[in-house]
Amino acid sequence: MRRRGTDFRRPVRRRIPNVFWLTICGLVILLFILVLSRENQHPTSRSAYNKRSPRHEKFLEGLNITDEMLSPDSVTRQLNDQISLAKSFLVIAKESNNLQFAWELSAQIRNSQILLSNAALRRTPLTISESETAVRDMALLLFQAQQLHYDSATMIMRLKAKIQGLEEQMSSINEKSAKYGQIAAEEVPKSLYCLGVRLTGEWFRNAYLQRKLKENRQAALKLKDNSLYHFCVFSDNIVATSVVVNSTSLNSKNPDKVVFHLVTDEVNYAAMKAWFTMNSFGGVTVDVQKIEDFSWLNASYVPVLKQLQDSETQSYYFSGSGGDNRTPIKFRNPKYLSMLNHLRFYIPEVFPALKKVVFLDDDVVVQKDLSPLFSLNLNGNVNGAVETCMETFHRYHKYLNYSHPLIREHFDPDACGWAFGMNVFDLVEWRQRNVTGIYHYWQEKNVDRTLWKLGTLPPGLLTFYGLTEPLNPSWHVLGLGYTNVDPQVIEKGAVLHFNGNSKPWLKIGMEKYKPLWDKYVDYSHPLLQHCNVH
Repeated sequence: MRRRGTDFRRPVRRRIPNVFWLTICGLVILLFILVLSRENQHPTSRSAYNKRSPRHEKFLEGLNITDEMLSPDSVTRQLNDQISLAKSFLVIAKESNNLQFAWELSAQIRNSQILLSNAALRRTPLTISESETAVRDMALLLFQAQQLHYDSATMIMRLKAKIQGLEEQMSSINEKSAKYGQIAAEEVPKSLYCLGVRLTGEWFRNAYLQRKLKENRQAALKLKDNSLYHFCVFSDNIVATSVVVNSTSLNSKNPDKVVFHLVTDEVNYAAMKAWFTMNSFGGVTVDVQKIEDFSWLNASYVPVLKQLQDSETQSYYFSGSGGDNRTPIKFRNPKYLSMLNHLRFYIPEVFPALKKVVFLDDDVVVQKDLSPLFSLNLNGNVNGAVETCMETFHRYHKYLNYSHPLIREHFDPDACGWAFGMNVFDLVEWRQRNVTGIYHYWQEKNVDRTLWKLGTLPPGLLTFYGLTEPLNPSWHVLGLGYTNVDPQVIEKGAVLHFNGNSKPWLKIGMEKYKPLWDKYVDYSHPLLQHCNVH
């Protein structure tokens, strides 16, 4: 058969693949699903909003927020926002002495608050018609405030100035508070002064007391017996010293083996002897001396007494005008030059026959038996003390001036501090190492107060550096005169120390800790009642 020519051939019909049709159908279905999802989007979100979780409902209820306030057209929220802004402008208006405008703001704030209160009582939302006047009037006042330049920038500047003024006022009040607190802490209560006078009169009037003290020969033998437990207290406070002795006696397993060596001054010597002669303390031996009888304590030997002869030192501590006037009052307290305060550095000379003593401050209470302290091994050290470096404040660098080369070269700034108030002293080691001579060296170097400023602890840290054996913290619990102490720590403590200004015998004492001290005072004693000691 003849084939047709190319020009006369029937055109070939091209078929569209099935894959193409399937793709088109798929796209149409996806488009249909997308349209349906968009139509259902708003109802879903509304239902999700309306169906809040119980936790969300409780949160809104706690904030006192209603659904009406969350609405974008809420009149209640608009009024609340206006009130908040108006209160800020009210403060600035008063500061600017614009009392008329401040009154208008206050009146409008009250009107808006009454509207909100009435709506809350009837439990229906505010309507635009009933709140329109209040919103408009408040808006006019707020616009007026902006015209008076009561804008946010002005507000910030005024508030900054106010804050600065309050900070300066607070600084002044804190300084006065510290000054008056220090004065109150140094003040001798009238009742204690009365007791001292009454006891002094009793001592010189009552020959029996003097005879009783002289005839007590057994007590004299105990004063040098190193098999007994020797404690020393240096104080001019009769009641405080009595609490130390009484609490030690009542908590001791063998009070007849306890010997107390008390040193006071000439003024309180007769009163102290009278009190400890007329009262018994469960078999405890008590000896009273006066510091004036120690003839070796003179200016040629004791640096502190030598410094007291210096006019600049006298001006610094007694006139309040010498030296740096910025120095806090607590650093200028004359008691820090008191020999009763510095006598702790001369214990081997005060008690030449003794080998070991426990030194106690007069502001402590003993609530455990202290006899185990005398069998402690100090490992060749002189001083057994509780360390206080649990916090950075009680490291050496907080007590000493490390800008001075002498301090910087000889002492580690991060060395652990410790506390006076309950210390075990090995007097044999003390004498061999000439510890008192070390104290003299540093005290003479600090004649210009450039190594340290305050008290006896800094020279103690220098004197006993490398010579202190740390004790278990439960032996000595500090802080009851100025801070809060864990009750469990207090319960386990052997010696409680009321260090700080709030002494338990003062009106400024911390009330919650006073019972720990009061239970060792016999307030029924006739002399205490006569002098109104309570």
